[in-house]
Amino acid sequence: MNPLSLMKKTEETGLKDATYEELVREMLVRIGEDPDREGLLRTPGRVEKAMEYLTKGYHETPKDILNDALFTVSYDEMVIVKDIEMFSMCEHHMLPFFGKVHIAYIPNGKVIGLSKLPRLVDIFARRLQVQERLTTEIAEAIQEVIQPQGVGVIVEARHLCMMMRGVEKQHSSAVTSAMLGVFRDLDTRTEFLSLVRQKSPNGF
Repeated sequence: MNPLSLMKKTEETGLKDATYEELVREMLVRIGEDPDREGLLRTPGRVEKAMEYLTKGYHETPKDILNDALFTVSYDEMVIVKDIEMFSMCEHHMLPFFGKVHIAYIPNGKVIGLSKLPRLVDIFARRLQVQERLTTEIAEAIQEVIQPQGVGVIVEARHLCMMMRGVEKQHSSAVTSAMLGVFRDLDTRTEFLSLVRQKSPNGF
């Protein structure tokens, strides 16, 4: 349905000026539930708050968190932050997908405070997403802000739209990568992949 038809349909059903809670109540009715029963009375409000949090990335930009966390260094070896927990929602079914993000870059005079990289992941994950775009957006944001020699990002995720519906495969996962700059070179890429897979003696 095109946007004009959707707008007309919304106006016809009286939902154009509906609050978020009213829209959730309407959804409950349409799936056959009673929004006035005890267990669902506060559900519309809870859903609204949850969605505000799960999509808060639309109101943030990488520069908001990275610009005050850039440091001048002479270090020019690979910096890696791996196993960053990630939770997002697919834009096709609005069901969660979750997993880990591994980020590496080689500085070119500037580094990012390490705690900022997980926050950068959250900015893009807290939006309706596809895993491929999420991977690319993280890499491109780092490239734009500090102009390193190169950036590598790997995302490993499991998708509930595959696990709960459709093919219903419980143990499959998707792996995507974005390699920019020197990470397109085979040796650099291989080093990154090796370090991501490597486990230290203490379990990290």
